[in-house]
Amino acid sequence: MTTPTINIILFTVFALGLSIWGMQHNGREQASVSACYGSCYTEWEESNGGVVAIAQAQAAAKAEASPAELGEGAYLGCVACHGPNGGGGVGPQLAGQSADVILGKLQRYGKGETLGPQSALMWSQAAQLSDNDMNNISAYIATF
Repeated sequence: MTTPTINIILFTVFALGLSIWGMQHNGREQASVSACYGSCYTEWEESNGGVVAIAQAQAAAKAEASPAELGEGAYLGCVACHGPNGGGGVGPQLAGQSADVILGKLQRYGKGETLGPQSALMWSQAAQLSDNDMNNISAYIATF
């Protein structure tokens, strides 16, 4: 396994464990996502602008990201078959192919075209992607 893959796994385990621990140790009789409400929530909201401000900051960061940066997150759905660096595995190697080639293939898969023996695996995957998703994933794969 590569370091980025291990980091993703460790982060996921930590995030889930922390959430479960927080629900069990929140000072309430029943499990809850948060024990912060009332004045606690008001103080938190005043200190960081609240969930709306956080969402706006996230949207602004996303708007400033390059297609390749956006594609990195979308590529997580591809890792299981194509590998973390596009080296292949269950699916074929993607590394070394241009963004235009990858985009063309995704578009054809999205239309249900057969491009190879494993096309059926890609039809539903590509059909779920928007044009922007396809462009971003293609831009990211071109960085391999």
